[in-house]
Amino acid sequence: MNFQHLFSFESQKIMAIINTTPDSFYHHSRSNDNRMLLSKVETALSEGADWIDIGGVSTRPGAKFVDVHEERKRVIPAIQSIKKAFPDTIISIDTFRHEIAREAVEFGASIINDVSFASDQLLLEYCAENLIPYVLMHMRGTPNNMMQNTEYQNVALEVYTELYNKLKLLREIGLTRVIVDPGFGFSKTLDQNYALLREFEFFKQLHAPLLVGVSRKSMIYNLLNTDSEHALNGTSVLHAHALNKGANILRVHDVKEAVEVRVIHEQLNQK
Repeated sequence: MNFQHLFSFESQKIMAIINTTPDSFYHHSRSNDNRMLLSKVETALSEGADWIDIGGVSTRPGAKFVDVHEERKRVIPAIQSIKKAFPDTIISIDTFRHEIAREAVEFGASIINDVSFASDQLLLEYCAENLIPYVLMHMRGTPNNMMQNTEYQNVALEVYTELYNKLKLLREIGLTRVIVDPGFGFSKTLDQNYALLREFEFFKQLHAPLLVGVSRKSMIYNLLNTDSEHALNGTSVLHAHALNKGANILRVHDVKEAVEVRVIHEQLNQK
């Protein structure tokens, strides 16, 4: 399988979030059955999504543990259904387990989106051997204890350094198609998230495509004293800022609005 065409970023990509979990923090991203799943995918693609990101394990603090068998039941049939209905769809699998990643690719996924900060060596070796694009996301600890690991003297510099060191190790084992995600909301307080986004341009020095995942997160709705249901406007503001700072990929719940942000960004930056 040739994944080289996926690693072209002449324009920014919109990655649509489709969850097969019952407990993701934003309930409109959940797909409880196959009909709902395909409806959400069809809508996302029609609105301009470049990639579809499928996740079967919630990473919100306090989420219930999901074993590999349950995760497989949630994501593999979903990937099969999507590829049958929409064969040309580019699917990202949001997983930290090599077993799930391998099966997902066999059934049509093209990108591995790993929140575990490269903790599964077998997963890394599999991606390296098969030249599969891999998303390296920054997090300290696990989703259950990550908010106990928010001690930084300089959040942007320390996140950059930790990502740089991980990226160096990945390149040493031959994993060269790596997308970097600074992990907004993971092991960062509200103020640290905004400090990280202010300095986001700094991460271009990693010489890797940059992914931003801020859609409807608590860094928006806690600042605005609202909730995820009413965080779309704030999300669009941050998406515009992220594109201005060099983001290559936006991971989003609301495709139409993210595409509109991208269109306006491109118009403003015409030369």
